[in-house]
Amino acid sequence: MSDRDRTVTAFSPARINELLSLATHRLTVEKGRFLFQEGMDADEIYLVLSGKIVITKLSPEGREFSLRICGENDICGELILFVDHPKFFFNGKVIEDTEVAVIKKDTIETAISKNNNLAIELLKLITNNSRKVQLKFRDLVLNGKKGALYSTLIRLANSYGVKTAKGILIDWPFTNQELANFCGTSRESINRILNDLKRDSIISSSKGKIILHDLNFLRKEISCENCPVEFCRID
Repeated sequence: MSDRDRTVTAFSPARINELLSLATHRLTVEKGRFLFQEGMDADEIYLVLSGKIVITKLSPEGREFSLRICGENDICGELILFVDHPKFFFNGKVIEDTEVAVIKKDTIETAISKNNNLAIELLKLITNNSRKVQLKFRDLVLNGKKGALYSTLIRLANSYGVKTAKGILIDWPFTNQELANFCGTSRESINRILNDLKRDSIISSSKGKIILHDLNFLRKEISCENCPVEFCRID
């Protein structure tokens, strides 16, 4: 991870058990399939028990834009709560075989109305996820394609970074296309920027994983504001 403290925002163990008690059943979804898709009628949310789900949005031209990754103990589909006749706003694409607990919208809304602690923790989670997305859009608008990739690499380091003798290993084998999806640009643009970073010895790769040799360079290039780590993450 980076030299800043790594903080993961998640539900407390007591709250996880409470959410599990509200679930109607568990569902296993294979890698490559969708848990939900934008525009679908929505009457349930999901607590991730294992695996990973990437939350995406499609442009009118069909380009996929990845927003965040949900892992163990994360909630997916939370934006449908307290909405009349809800539909999913985003896609939930499974990138690892995943198991989720399925909770009906009406059930959790009733529980929230009766339990202040549950309401506060869920509100905190939704607020944090919203801020992550807002900061991501800020980076895209202010810093362009190059800055979008730099900020994505910083977020990946905060989420999956492991300190090694060579630098910070991003311990997740993202493809260049997946990186492009997080940056809202084309794979060709990402290929070019990555090659420039490798040429300047800012990064290197090993077994399909990226190693960051100069994280401070990336931060300086995008005028990093050293936001709290819980907001500067992919997950």
